[in-house]
Amino acid sequence: MDPNSTEPPRRRIGMLVFDGVKMLDFVGPAEVFVEANQTVPGYEVVLVSADGRAVQTSIGARIEVAAAAADAGSFDTIVIPGSELPPSTFVTPALIAAARHLSWHTRRLASICSGAFVLAELGLLDGRRATTHWKCAADLARRYPAVVVEPDAIFVRDANLYSSAGVAAGVDLALALVEEDYGADAARRVAQLLVVYMQRAGGQSQFSASLSGPVPRSPLVRKVVDLICADPAFPHTVQTLAAHAMVSVRHLTRLFRAELERSPAEYVAFIRFGVARDLLHTGHSVTEAAMTAGYGSSEALRRAFVARLGISPRKYQQRFRSTGSVGAFEPIAAAVS
Repeated sequence: MDPNSTEPPRRRIGMLVFDGVKMLDFVGPAEVFVEANQTVPGYEVVLVSADGRAVQTSIGARIEVAAAAADAGSFDTIVIPGSELPPSTFVTPALIAAARHLSWHTRRLASICSGAFVLAELGLLDGRRATTHWKCAADLARRYPAVVVEPDAIFVRDANLYSSAGVAAGVDLALALVEEDYGADAARRVAQLLVVYMQRAGGQSQFSASLSGPVPRSPLVRKVVDLICADPAFPHTVQTLAAHAMVSVRHLTRLFRAELERSPAEYVAFIRFGVARDLLHTGHSVTEAAMTAGYGSSEALRRAFVARLGISPRKYQQRFRSTGSVGAFEPIAAAVS
């Protein structure tokens, strides 16, 4: 940097890449940080590897890096992406050593997808909340029982450690980091420039409600499901749904139970609950979430949350709010040997 420049220094973002790294896991977040430079003082994105050599990505492309981890200096943020390879293959001693060194020289540390296995192997996630891609969550919990795995969250922040689900969730996490650094307007502008949605809240489900249960097998049930999902707030009844499908109530109920393991009324309630939950994650009030999802009143939504989760929607929403700001440079892994 020019010593005579009056511009504030850019935050250095280190991406620790390795052979077999899933390309979208680091390219997506990197593009968010680079795009932010059009709006704010921004970021310097630096690719590093364990030994400073180029790496081969998941799509076969070879990527040059700026330096070896040990020679890369200090960073504001380190991002460790994941891989389609099993953790036993890509989480090598060399990668762990590189991640350990970088963790001593950064303010905050983030993982994308199965990159969480690297943080867990370092012991940084012990006693902390974390997430990963849904298909890896059970394995992460089994291998590292001290980690509090939240298998359905898009991303999780615990102090200055961040973890996210795979691929697109890395973009959500990067937008959240931009918002943390420069405010919601800056993050919203980046989302607009990249033509993506403003980031989903971290605790939001990795699946929409309609994707988290059994899949309709017949065109008839699919037709009814699409109607419900398109307008969950509509006062659907089994009679109106059966009329839409042009079948009897009994026949529709039998098909729903066979294909979706729920009655039509139970499925409507399931979809509405998912919509309300995601609205709470994105900052809507309890009343707004209740009205938009079709509950009719905040009290009806409260009863639904207590029945399903044992807590009120307000307490549920508070659980996923930020745990507080992170201070200036503070090495994450000072206690890691």
